[in-house]
Amino acid sequence: MNTINVGEVKIGGEEGLAIIAGPCTLESYDLCMTIGEAVKAKCESLGMSYIFKASFDKANRSSIHTPRGLGIDEGLKQLEKIGAALGVPTTTDVHESYQAEQVGEVVDVLQIPAFLCRQTDLLVAAAKTGKVVNVKKGQFLSPAEMKNVVNKLSESGADQAGIMLTERGTFFGYNRLVNDFMGLGDMMEYGWPVCFDVTHSTQQPGGEGNASGGRPERAPLLAKCAVAAGVQSLFIETHTDPSQALSDGATMLPLERTLTLLEELARLHAAVNE
Repeated sequence: MNTINVGEVKIGGEEGLAIIAGPCTLESYDLCMTIGEAVKAKCESLGMSYIFKASFDKANRSSIHTPRGLGIDEGLKQLEKIGAALGVPTTTDVHESYQAEQVGEVVDVLQIPAFLCRQTDLLVAAAKTGKVVNVKKGQFLSPAEMKNVVNKLSESGADQAGIMLTERGTFFGYNRLVNDFMGLGDMMEYGWPVCFDVTHSTQQPGGEGNASGGRPERAPLLAKCAVAAGVQSLFIETHTDPSQALSDGATMLPLERTLTLLEELARLHAAVNE
C-alpha cells in the first residue's frame, strides 16, 4: 500500500492511525481551537497523528433555510489561522471545480463529498492542485465502483501527492445507511489508504424531514469494527455541544466522548497489530 504524506503526518503502510476530526462546519475560532487543541493533545499522547477538519460551506443541506457556513473566503482565512495555531494539517470540503485551486493554496487535504465523488471536473481540478485528495465513497456506489474514481484521479496526476478513500455508508432503503466491511478490504486493494467516517456512517439521511437524523450512540461500535478491519485513518466530527452545532448535530460525538473513544481505539489498534 502507498503511504501518503500530509505535512509531517504519514498515512498508510505500517504507520499508526491518522485521525481526521473537528466540527462539521466552521463555527467560532475559539470553538474550533477548543476542539482542535483537545483532540491534538489526546492524539499526541496516544501516538496518533491528527488532521483538523471543518467545512467552510455545507452545500448539501436538507433545507434551504439551514446554515451553510462562512463561505470560501472567510472560511479559508479561518482554516489557515487554525492550522497555524495548532501546528497540524487541515482539510475541508470542495464542492465546485473552480474552488479547488483556491482551497489547495490553504489546506493540506482536499475532501470530495460523497454525493460528488463521480464529478469528473471536480476530481480533475482537485488532483491538479498537487495536494492529497480524500474522496468519500458515494452512498449510492459499490466499493468496486470506487476504482473508477481512483483511475480518474491517477490519470489527472493525483498519484504524486496521494489519494485516500473514505467509507461513510451505503443507502439501505429510505433514511438508513449500512457499512460494508468487506468493501473496506476491497478498497484497500486499490493501493491507497482507506479512511472510515465514524460519525456520518450513523446518519439517517433526511430522517427528520427537513434535516438528517442519526444514531451517534453506535459510532463507537462502528469505529472499533473499522479499526479491527485494518483501516489507516478515522474521520470523526465532534463538538463541545452537538445540540448547538450549526450542522450535523444529530451525528456528531460530544468532545469528551471522542477523547475517551480515541483511547479505546488506540488499545484496539495496538492489539490488532501485535
